[in-house]
Amino acid sequence: MLGAYLPILLLVVVAVLFGLVSIVMSSLIGPKKPSTLKLAPYESGCEPVGTARERFSIKFYLIAMLFILFDIEAVFLYPWAILYKKLGVFGLVEMGTFIVILFVGYIYVWKKGALEWE
Repeated sequence: MLGAYLPILLLVVVAVLFGLVSIVMSSLIGPKKPSTLKLAPYESGCEPVGTARERFSIKFYLIAMLFILFDIEAVFLYPWAILYKKLGVFGLVEMGTFIVILFVGYIYVWKKGALEWE
C-alpha cells in the first residue's frame, strides 16, 4: 500500500528540495548591490501614492471575488465541451441548466449593483 504513494512522496521531496536549493544558492551567489533606489517601494514602476495603511473600497473585493467565482465556473465548460458527444442530450440539458443558474446569479449580482464601480 505504501509503495503506491512512494512516487508522489518522492516528487514532493524533490520539489521542496529544488525550491530550497534555488533560494539558498541565489542568496549565496547572487549579486548584492543594494541602493536606496533599489530598496524604495514602488507601485507598477511609479512612486507610491498614499500610505500602505490606506483602506480599499469593499467594491474592489466584491469585484475580485465575483471574477474568481465566474472564472472558476467557466472552467467547468471545458470538460463538458470535450465529452459533449458522449453525454448526448442529457449533457446538453445539464449544461443548459448550469448556464441558466450562472445567468440568474449574474443578473442577481447586476441588480444588486455589485458590478458598478463608483
